[in-house]
Amino acid sequence: MTPFQIDFQDLSGTFSAFDVAASLGLSLLLSLMVATVYRATHRNISYSQSYVQTLVILGMLIALIMLVVGSNIARAFALVGALSVVRFRNAVKETRDVGFIFLVMGVGMACGTRFYLLAVAATVAICLVVVIMHRFNFFALNVQRQVVKVQVPGDDDYSQVIADTLIRHTTEFELVSTESIRGGGLTELFYTVRLKKGVGPAELIAALRERNAGQRVSVLTGYDQTDL
Repeated sequence: MTPFQIDFQDLSGTFSAFDVAASLGLSLLLSLMVATVYRATHRNISYSQSYVQTLVILGMLIALIMLVVGSNIARAFALVGALSVVRFRNAVKETRDVGFIFLVMGVGMACGTRFYLLAVAATVAICLVVVIMHRFNFFALNVQRQVVKVQVPGDDDYSQVIADTLIRHTTEFELVSTESIRGGGLTELFYTVRLKKGVGPAELIAALRERNAGQRVSVLTGYDQTDL
C-alpha cells in the first residue's frame, strides 16, 4: 500500500470501505423514501422544503455518527459532550414532524450499526402505516370550527352584545382572549365557534358588524389546519 492510499480498516479497526458505502448509501435511499412519504402525506400549509431536505441529511448523519462511535464508549461520551453545545432555535410546528425526525434517526442508527435488513423492513412498514392513515384519514374529527376576531370600541362593554349575535348564528362558541389595541381605543375579542347549518362566514360577519359600531370583523375557517 502506497502512503497515499487510505484503508478504512486501518483507521477504525471495525469497518471497511464497503461498510461505509453501504451504510451511507442505504441511509440515503431510506431517508429519501421517508422524505417522499412526508411530502406526499403533508396536509397543512406549513410545508418546508428545508425541513424535508434536513430529514435526508439527518438520516445520513446519524449513520455516520454510529459508524464513528461503533462500540467505543469513550467516543460515545465525547460525542455527547460535543453535541451538547448545539442549540436548536426553530420550533417544530406539528407534532407529526417530530415523528418523522425520530424515524430518520432510527433509520440512520440501524444503517450505521449495519442492521440493514431491519432498517429496510422498519422503514417500509412505518411508511406504509403513514400512507394508510393518510389515505383513509384515520382519527379525523369531522368538526369544523372557526376563529372569529371582533374589534369593538374600548369605551364600552360589548361582550354581551357580541354573545347575543353569536348565539343566533352558532351552535357553540367560546371566548378565547380579550386584548386592548390602539392605545385602548379598541378591544379585540377572539372566539372559537361552530356555525349553524346554513350559516356562512359572510352572514356572520355582516351580523357582527351591525353590532360592533362598524369595526373590523374577521372569520378564519378551518383553523385546526392553519398556522395562526
